[in-house]
Amino acid sequence: METPRVSVVVASWERPDALSRCLSGLSQLDYDGVEVIVVACEDGLVAAGAHEAGAEAKTVLVDEPNLSAARNLGIARATGEIVAFIDDDAVSEPSWLARLVAPFSDPTVLCAGGFVLGRNGISLQWGARTVGAEGVARALPLDGDAPVLLTAAPGRAIKTEGTNMALRRETLAEMGGFDPAFRFYHDETDLNLRLAEQGSVTALVPQALVHHGFAPSATRRADRVPRDLFEIGASQSVLMRKHLAPDAQDAARRAFRTGQRLRLLEHLQRGGLDPLDLQRLMRRLDAGLADGRERQLERLQPIPRAADGFRSYPTRPGARHRLIAGRTWQRAALEDEARAAVVSGETATVLRLSPTALYHRMRFHPDGWWEQIGGQFGKALRNEPRFRPLTAARRAKLEAARLSQTRALDRSADK
Repeated sequence: METPRVSVVVASWERPDALSRCLSGLSQLDYDGVEVIVVACEDGLVAAGAHEAGAEAKTVLVDEPNLSAARNLGIARATGEIVAFIDDDAVSEPSWLARLVAPFSDPTVLCAGGFVLGRNGISLQWGARTVGAEGVARALPLDGDAPVLLTAAPGRAIKTEGTNMALRRETLAEMGGFDPAFRFYHDETDLNLRLAEQGSVTALVPQALVHHGFAPSATRRADRVPRDLFEIGASQSVLMRKHLAPDAQDAARRAFRTGQRLRLLEHLQRGGLDPLDLQRLMRRLDAGLADGRERQLERLQPIPRAADGFRSYPTRPGARHRLIAGRTWQRAALEDEARAAVVSGETATVLRLSPTALYHRMRFHPDGWWEQIGGQFGKALRNEPRFRPLTAARRAKLEAARLSQTRALDRSADK
């Protein structure tokens, strides 16, 4: 069966380095028939143009930090049957897109969402969840890692993450895309709830993985401490106006405000904020909540088809993935081998083990390969023991087996 053409939309605002890393990850996708649409500020478009693969992307200039509006501009340029979304501070696994779009072979599936890994590159940040009209997401237990098709119900949607989701373009365009009233926060939640009103089928795909780095922005620091809560408050009010009964909104607003204050208190206890910061952020939250109650809501109009044609983005369908395992003191040699593998058209993971029980972490190296660092006795997954008496060779084989679930590893390259 022929795979569908896919348009991947990346919205970016004042994070050119993160955008470049995201574009490198997309260039290693094990998928043929991809176009990438970068919707970004001027600095982002400069970074995309300077990137070897990014220069082949479609580009759209934006002059304001409105994530929903930026994504809609990307949809307007998209010519694929499926439109997928990833944030600029995320990097896709090579198998991400193939796994994410596979459920669309079922004609009833309108939306698909993958799982998101956190800053250590291994632990789950967001998995299967549902979300209600009050904007609160709840975990949804799933059995195994196979894709699951779920039918949403009005008021209780299947949650997908804006940094890892895909929809049929026809469906998305008819719905008017994302609501620009959500400049940041709840943008995909609103879309999920609108899909739920139609009783749409959403596929959740646990093995469609992206790594989300939480790059710093105007609204948060790199350590996830908030810098401003105005738009979060505004989006919360807009969401409740659109989806929650009027007589339930005041209680939901109070509960939301309490939850945000508790979150800030946790940062205060850890030393990330001081009392004056907490007071300032709560004032900004209240101002946003008030703004959202008055923000103009417009009827979303269908998004027309793109005037230009499909523009292929360079990817690596069928590329061999090489695991290059060694010790911490072999770093230079391991990186040289990874660099050569990437230049030759492969993808690569460098596994550097120290004779310790240090926890493992994974990242995508700016030069284009995956890098996992940790102790040969240390834990990688949360459910593992803190100390495992393993040889380095045995540990490398265990990590290769785990990684092979999302990367097609060539184990003959193991050291």
